[in-house]
This record gives sequence, C-alpha cells and structure tokens, in this order.
Amino acid sequence: MKLVFCGTPEFAVPTLRAVLDAGHEVALVLTQPDRPAGRKLEMHTSAVKQFAFERGLRVMQPEKIKTNAGLRAELEARAPDAIVVVAYGRIIPQWMLDLPRFGNINLHGSLLPKYRGAAPIQWAIANGERETGVTTMRLDAGLDTGDVLLERAVPVPEDATAADMYPVLADIGAELMLETLHGLEAGTLQRRVQDHEHATLAPILTREDGRLDLDRTASQTYNRWRGFTPWPGCHAQFRGKRFLLHRLRAAELDLPEPVNPGALFMHEDELFLGAAQNTALVLDEVQMEGKSRMSGASFWRDFQVKQGERVE
Repeated sequence: MKLVFCGTPEFAVPTLRAVLDAGHEVALVLTQPDRPAGRKLEMHTSAVKQFAFERGLRVMQPEKIKTNAGLRAELEARAPDAIVVVAYGRIIPQWMLDLPRFGNINLHGSLLPKYRGAAPIQWAIANGERETGVTTMRLDAGLDTGDVLLERAVPVPEDATAADMYPVLADIGAELMLETLHGLEAGTLQRRVQDHEHATLAPILTREDGRLDLDRTASQTYNRWRGFTPWPGCHAQFRGKRFLLHRLRAAELDLPEPVNPGALFMHEDELFLGAAQNTALVLDEVQMEGKSRMSGASFWRDFQVKQGERVE
C-alpha cells in the first residue's frame, strides 16, 4: 500500500518501522512540531521524526491541520491508500478522514471501548486492570469511537508499570497493524461497532493525578503509582516541602497495630506509610524537594523522622 503515517512519540516508531520493513510505501510522515523541553528549554525532536529522517522519509510538522490548504493539497496529490495514525496527538479533520480509500487506521493502546482518550495505558494500569491490549480501528469524528478492526489482549503483570508496558504494547501493536493492513487489502476484515455504553475515558494526565490521596488503600495507591510511572509519579508534602515517592509497594505483612493514613513509621528496617482501611505502603525510595533520592531507611535516619509523623 501507499501510506501516510501520523505519529509522534517512541510508541509509534515500531509501527512505522514495521510497515516500512513489510514493503509498504510511506509517502509522507506527519509528526508534531519540535517543542522546547527540559529545564534549558532546548528544542525537542519527536522520536518519529528522528526515525523518519534515518529512513529518508519526507516529514511535515504542521501546526494546524483542519484549515491547512498546503497540507491538504500535498495529501491529495500523494493519494494514499490509507493513513496510519499512532499516538499522533492531533485531531484528524473530516477531510483527512475521507481522503484514503481504506480510511484512517488508528493503533490504540487499549481494548476498546475501554479507556478511550490520550492515556489508555496509564489509566488501565492505574485502575488495577490485569489485562489490557491494543486495538486497530477506523477513525471517525469522535474520540476513539470508530469501528474496531482487530484487537489483541495482553496480560498485565502485577508489578508492571506503564513504562514497562509501553514497549510491549508498541511491538504487539506494530504486528497488529501489519495484520490489519493485509486484511484491508485482501478484503477479509469485518468491522465491529463499539458498544458505546461500556466506554470509559482515559484523559490526558496532569501533575495533580500523581498527588497522594490518603483516602485510597495501599493497593490502590500502588496501582496508581504503577500507572503514572514515569510521570506524574506519586508525590505528597512532608514538613511543608514536596516529597516524591519514587519506588513503593503495598505491604504484604500483618502490621503490629492499626495505622493512621499518612503516618510514617519504621518496622523491621523498612519505612512504611499508612494508607486507608488499615493498609500500608513500603517506601523503598523517596526524595525530599531539593535533595537526592535515597532509600526509605536512609530518609528516616537522615531527616530524624519521628514515629507517626505525617505526610500530607
């Protein structure tokens, strides 16, 4: 097929690589414009752009799409059979949806209709799902509401973080996209309408999503930390300063006495944090604002934490 590929982060690169290696022609790559990032606000180039340049592909980075006459003329001139969309981060306008004969084919990081939106992998893990997956779908004007083409379920290990699952789902998704393109070309795929009544949303993450909530149990907090690693992670306040919980786990032992949510205490040389319903977290690695990362036990000693002192 002749394809146009739309994608931005590292998650999209395996699919772009797979379609090229399978012999499809990628006539054009669309990716997000370069943005300033980091403390020095240096210009950051997307992973897709870097890979596309390595393969000698034409790249465009439009700021606007819906009313971009130049982009529309370019796409119409190239007349792709399909437009492949993987984590592009932009809404595809109707004229672009209508352009290719096979439509705009999206690789989505969940089993639709669950977890529609910008952060499906993170929210699935944050909610404690034991299974997630990838779906190929034909995009329509809604938010991940188009007809499903193929899907593949993937188990989520109990200790897996979003960072762990990203490359797994990206590689499986690349294989699924190849199957989807082959099925479209062969005319063997049957589209399935989503059950919209069972849809759940996975909105873009904010820093506030990583704030420690003392009304959650230890396992709920642990799942959210897994889902929100590496960002926004899990953070709280201690002695009026930002307190980062870099590595934690739900306690698996019977505690000697009831615990108060938010209370820090040492037990058998490990630092614990009380959570809801008489559960507790083990804090393996923490960081105070302006200080280096350290083990929970080192934090207890270095900051002379008192038994029962609270985080907020």
